[in-house]
Amino acid sequence: MSQHLTMLHTLNFPDQSHSKFVKLTSCLQYNYAAGSQVCREILFRLVNLRSHRPRCKFFCLQVAHSTKAGHVQKEDTDYDNIRLNSLFHVQTLRNFPVEKLSGEVVLVRLDSTVLLESLPSDSRSLSLNRTLATIKHLHNAGAKVLLISNWGQSADPMISSEFLADYLSSLLQLKVVPASGVSNFMEANAGELQYADIFLLDDLAKHREEVSNCLEFSKKLSSGATIFVNDAFSLSHKILASTVGVARFCHASIAGFCFEEELNQLLTIIDTSRRPYYAIIGGSNFSRKSAALHHLASKCDGLVFVGKLAFQVMKALGLPVPAFCVEQNAVGEALKLIKLAESRKIPMYYPDDFWCLSDSSTKPLDIVRSDEIVSGWTPVDLGPSSLKRISSLISGCKKILWVGSSDCGLLKRNTVGASELAQMLETTRKSGCDVIVVGGAACKALAGISTSSPQYTMFHSASVVWEFLKGRTLPGVTALDKAYPHDIKWNTIFSDPTRPLVVDIGSGNGLFLFEMARRWKYSNFLGLEINEKLVTRCLDYVLQCNLKNVHFISANATSTFRSIVSSYPGDLVLVAIQCPNPDFNKEEHRWRMVQRILVEAIIDLLVTSGKVFLQSDIEAVAIRMKEQFILYGKGEVSVDGGDGTEWIDENPLGVRSDWERHVIGRGAPMYRTILIKA
Repeated sequence: MSQHLTMLHTLNFPDQSHSKFVKLTSCLQYNYAAGSQVCREILFRLVNLRSHRPRCKFFCLQVAHSTKAGHVQKEDTDYDNIRLNSLFHVQTLRNFPVEKLSGEVVLVRLDSTVLLESLPSDSRSLSLNRTLATIKHLHNAGAKVLLISNWGQSADPMISSEFLADYLSSLLQLKVVPASGVSNFMEANAGELQYADIFLLDDLAKHREEVSNCLEFSKKLSSGATIFVNDAFSLSHKILASTVGVARFCHASIAGFCFEEELNQLLTIIDTSRRPYYAIIGGSNFSRKSAALHHLASKCDGLVFVGKLAFQVMKALGLPVPAFCVEQNAVGEALKLIKLAESRKIPMYYPDDFWCLSDSSTKPLDIVRSDEIVSGWTPVDLGPSSLKRISSLISGCKKILWVGSSDCGLLKRNTVGASELAQMLETTRKSGCDVIVVGGAACKALAGISTSSPQYTMFHSASVVWEFLKGRTLPGVTALDKAYPHDIKWNTIFSDPTRPLVVDIGSGNGLFLFEMARRWKYSNFLGLEINEKLVTRCLDYVLQCNLKNVHFISANATSTFRSIVSSYPGDLVLVAIQCPNPDFNKEEHRWRMVQRILVEAIIDLLVTSGKVFLQSDIEAVAIRMKEQFILYGKGEVSVDGGDGTEWIDENPLGVRSDWERHVIGRGAPMYRTILIKA
């Protein structure tokens, strides 16, 4: 360790190599979790260095959050479970307390395609109805609603905010007022909120900061809003200011009714309870989709390739394929997929024949066998033998996924293969088969022949599904708050769940709670921390030491405190909030955690004579936190002792947090107060 202390003194940020910094921090990770005093001192020095070297900000911020050491094997083993839990376990409008919406300003992200596209599909109508239900629910709960969307990319260039506001007004039977611009909207239009039901903000397509997820634009966009509701699931794979950025500035970020339904439907794609389960896969870009194709090969009982993807499989199998049909770097990936299918003993089907256009033939189209396509022939659509074979393959299926276009995509020409496939799926559905349809082309083909589209699971945006199947996180989903059930099994967490409960909000590395739990053995301690990796590290330590009176949960405590703590069978006696959100460059962000919804939840659940311990090394932060509790404490809280104007000199709990030790060590003051519930 002394060697690393020497390295710390010799590093000249930012002139020296960042690799040295990374090497140093990786060495500190485990020792920091275990509570090494020397390691903590190094980290504190790194913080001081950061304040003088702004260019090192990113690296310094990662020190306390890195958990690579000691967790790689576990994360790899439990990857699927962790990914699905983090993806689907989100806070929803359906489960959000209705009474907490009254008087709040709620920002709602809408999907413009749901509002404007006129596909002849009942599923689109269902999505529209869910979107309208989201807006009506918020309005009926007494919230002020701000709607945002991007309609500038729609097929109709004449659509304006005034037109869309009138259209929404007619659908909702509520007054929707268009507002121009997003900069400081709330400050400029605070008076208008008194008479308007709902506001529609400016078209996001006009602002390039939307696509770049600009921090300042996100802040302006969410100005005045306290709750963010995302109802645009089709954009979940993108990082946008209106879906990801605004979540940083709203104390609660939740899923709307339409978003929730489509998120739940996504899980059905990897559900293999109904077999045989076949996937009909079209489209192009084999290399980019290889990870998703491997995932399907590991889940399904058979793969049927159509469209341009089929040519890559054919080429890998040694069949003659025109050069212009072969994608670069796709053959190697196709070979890997073929080997996986062989190892699982599942069939991989490619078309037997194609309708092709010949450069020299006088006929408009000819049928050509797939192993006889030579130069001069351009495949256009699935041939009759192929369609007959596919019909035979899927006739006995209990579940079918159709994703991507079935045509070859080589010529702009009307094809019939898609409609034939749609008719097959309609037949299998009537025989009891579950059908999932993904992509605009597939949904449109099915809508053209079926009058029962609500009985299908349909995703008009294929991009979201492909990203999910690749195993990637969906930024629009991860930006939402996590949800927690009301039936947490406290008896498996604590040896005696009836003991008094102490909650530390923003528990960080957990060292404060570990020491508290060691000293107060007849109380239970719960840490709520938004950084999931820190929580994982703390839980590992709890398991290693077999601790039965301390536990940690990864959560945005501001919006989930009530749902987590309300089911605890014992008394909530103490809540601690210490130096919230330590952003050293933007002190005003430190109090964003302490919002009305959190204060009300704490006061409602705190036992009579229960206490709230607040402290910060920034006096303005401590003052703001105390004021929030007095303002929203329903008249039930007051400063414990004194006249309420003095700060407590010594820590009344007898246990200092890491940051508190550092502040005291450098001779700086801490601003502390204790509030008591009457």
